[in-house]
Amino acid sequence: MTEIQRIAVLGPGLLGGSVALAVAKRCPDCSVVLWGRNEDRVAEIRNGGFANVTCDLAEAIHESDLVVMAVPVGAMEDLGRRFLQAGLPPGVCVTDVGSVKTHPHASVGRLVTEQGYSFIGSHPMAGSDRTGFAAAKADLFEGAPCILTNDHDRPQEEVRRLTHFWAKLGAQAVVMDAAEHDRLVARISHVPHVLSAVCALVALGNPEDGQFAGQGLRDTSRVGGGDPTMWAEILLENRAAIMAPLRESASVLSELADLLDEGKEEAVLQLLKKGQARRRRLDQKTS
Repeated sequence: MTEIQRIAVLGPGLLGGSVALAVAKRCPDCSVVLWGRNEDRVAEIRNGGFANVTCDLAEAIHESDLVVMAVPVGAMEDLGRRFLQAGLPPGVCVTDVGSVKTHPHASVGRLVTEQGYSFIGSHPMAGSDRTGFAAAKADLFEGAPCILTNDHDRPQEEVRRLTHFWAKLGAQAVVMDAAEHDRLVARISHVPHVLSAVCALVALGNPEDGQFAGQGLRDTSRVGGGDPTMWAEILLENRAAIMAPLRESASVLSELADLLDEGKEEAVLQLLKKGQARRRRLDQKTS
């Protein structure tokens, strides 16, 4: 099977824009076209220096061998119908960069595979609290894990080809099923976002108090500053997997409140030490 050479990126936001910029910078033998539905936004991107951007979906996917869907999960099935009608090239592989995987496999993945094409999910574990093409970076995926989901049992050669594509962008791909992915990201990504938002809600209940805040509050609440519309969709799409770790978080907070109320210094110390140890292991794994 030949290497991926022509990529269509559908959606010019942070992740889609970063894929397009990364391909343009790191893959000199590849071509990339970025598609967006908003003409003003597309013109702004083109005027900003990225020439290969279009509002014409058929033009974007023409002769592509990889289509990267970088739109909200709820919009994927409709977009899938549109690019199938526009004439998806034979032999193309379709992937997405969504934060939830069970739903895309059941919707656009099913639709695409029923028409004889390949769908393999992708989730590069990289991002920002900023949004839009203006926040996109060619090196966003450098050193990042990228989880692939192959619930439609595509041949291993296709998985290897997609793995190699992400490697060229700097990411390290691993494969797991969609349900396992959703359980994992609920715990390591989605619930932390909720806790960050809760931190901002509680700490800044009086917004004027923020003028006295140090770096700790800024660090802890940073991801809570992400796009609320996008995150509401993610949390609702993955709510089945999120509920257990979210309730576990509430239980730990309740336990800590009880320990403080009862003045149990040693128990409070041990709880904080356990959290510190786990955080230090995270630093060791990412250094």
